[in-house]
Amino acid sequence: MPKISLDMPNELLDDLKLHVGDDHKFVSVADAIRTACRKMLDQLDAIDERHGRAKGE
Repeated sequence: MPKISLDMPNELLDDLKLHVGDDHKFVSVADAIRTACRKMLDQLDAIDERHGRAKGE
């Protein structure tokens, strides 16, 4: 799996970390970011579909 690097404001990272760890939704920050990316891509696909656009256009 490729590794990426990104810059993120501290406030966003701090908020994200509130949802990571034991008894939380995500096991790691990376897991939370992957999940968010998948959800965003699903939403973009749905928008494209509603507008009659094929994937990747």
